Amino acid sequence: MSQLDHRSLLDTILSDGLITPYFQPIYDLSNGEIYGHEALSRGPKESPLFFPDPLFTLAQEEGKLHSLELLCREKALSRFAELSLKGHLFLNVSASLLSSPDHQSGMTLAILQELGLDQKDIVIELSEQHPYDHNGLPRTSVDHYREMGFQVAIDDLGVGYSGLRLWSELQPDIVKIDKHFVQNIDTDEIKREFVRSIVTIAQRLQCSLIAEGIETQQELDQLIEIGVTLGQGYFLGRPAEHPAFTTHSYLVKQAQRRSQFHLDHAETVHTLCRPTPSLRENSLLEEASSIFKKQPDLIAITIVNQQNEPLGVVRRHQLHELFSTPYGRALYEHKPVVNLLSNDVLVVESTVSLSSVSTMLTNQENDTLNNEIILVKNGQFIGSGHLRDLLKRITELKIQNATYSNPLTLLPGNVPIHREVSRRLQAQDHFHVAYFDLNDFKPFNDYFGYSKGDLAIQLLGSVIKEVVNPESNFIGHIGGDDFVVIFGDTDWQQQCQSILATFKDKIREFYDITTLKEGGVWTKNRQGDIVFHPILSLAIGVVQPTLSACNNHHQVAELAAQAKKFAKQQGGNHLYLLPVMTLPYQAM
Repeated sequence: MSQLDHRSLLDTILSDGLITPYFQPIYDLSNGEIYGHEALSRGPKESPLFFPDPLFTLAQEEGKLHSLELLCREKALSRFAELSLKGHLFLNVSASLLSSPDHQSGMTLAILQELGLDQKDIVIELSEQHPYDHNGLPRTSVDHYREMGFQVAIDDLGVGYSGLRLWSELQPDIVKIDKHFVQNIDTDEIKREFVRSIVTIAQRLQCSLIAEGIETQQELDQLIEIGVTLGQGYFLGRPAEHPAFTTHSYLVKQAQRRSQFHLDHAETVHTLCRPTPSLRENSLLEEASSIFKKQPDLIAITIVNQQNEPLGVVRRHQLHELFSTPYGRALYEHKPVVNLLSNDVLVVESTVSLSSVSTMLTNQENDTLNNEIILVKNGQFIGSGHLRDLLKRITELKIQNATYSNPLTLLPGNVPIHREVSRRLQAQDHFHVAYFDLNDFKPFNDYFGYSKGDLAIQLLGSVIKEVVNPESNFIGHIGGDDFVVIFGDTDWQQQCQSILATFKDKIREFYDITTLKEGGVWTKNRQGDIVFHPILSLAIGVVQPTLSACNNHHQVAELAAQAKKFAKQQGGNHLYLLPVMTLPYQAM
């Protein structure tokens, strides 16, 4: 088809409205729920202008970009309403369109009203690929949409030269991280550092982040670990003309794992709960005064409604100040406690972890930070805690963890490992225990010295931590060159193979050209003979404990040691799974 035919086809598309909206889902990575959909326009099927790149490029060359974008916008809004899609609708808008005389101010709002859509659900997405500043786009053009209730997003952050400048000038509600930084982020440390920096900036500016172009599970897992909370890409869902996206099963499963992990591993705020008095909302201030008089150490009284749900607190110092004024007691003691109610108080469910409560408190504004923690169970008041107690308990736990940690790697030692195995046995979880041990480590230590030996151990620890997801798995360091991973993940075998491959590659950096060429080192053995020892390799023995085979962590440890022994017998970098029939405790 000639260029002339392409122009004719474009004119037909514009005159006959031959645009079909496709929708790609954007997910909340923390729970798997749909956050929104990005509208992506397509031309006539099986035509050279079906895909957006040739379509929009030709429209720009022909000076018809504005007409095309307005058509696409109208089609996307209409179809979004027709399909009753969940969440926000992201509309791509050229920056130049906003300041163009062809732009019809208020047109989008008029369409929304006609379709019964709410503008707060619409996100105007501006791509950094368009030269905003070259066209003199003023901040007021963006604020125009905000004032009408729309949200504003910057697309493709990182593609153009002015990304951070635009971020600071436009102050968008949402920023999209370009797929360049997402692709292979699981294996590229530089990209991970860039994204970590972007996450930090977004948190401080209270701006939402969306990672674009997520195409693999590994990329998704890495983004979640870094702290990105929204995402889209082929792994999560491809653009569709008739979308039926619901919750994403993998994200939901991961969220459940994280929730269970935190529930199982984290001490909850319930440990801080102390029975404290409460008053109904219709109680009188003289009753509160009487309680404070009987309990001199009481700082605040929780006020609850008829359903025993906390409404706020009455604080001792505020009541004292009120009653100490001339005629204060006479005027107020027979008035309801709600007259002195303070609702700037933290209310949390008793099952929330201490670390989560700590984060909630530190995220409060400085001028509203208070000491009280009101505890509820299923929304009903059960008692209260104090910031002082929270800090004390967190300090105790840190000291406890440090006591049981290996000083070389700071990973949990034997006691936490045994506790974790016992917990999983008691919960009847399906899990695998992997025992890691270096082959020929003593000769390595003798040849290179203890300092380099410690570095090799730290290398193994860092490789394990880099590969293994801590959310559903437990990493421990028994001592020396012995490590343990308790896997809850089903892909434990792939993770172990990745550790083997990474360690095999990185340990070579410890050897010089000569020893690498020889493939190892010559050292004396215990009998005084000169013996050749190959380059350090890693043996991994794995066992899957069951209640029928194991009653306690001692039996699991024995099985794991047996699996490691078989792995070491194979020589080299090797993974060995102990067969079920060899388990000495297997019930017959």
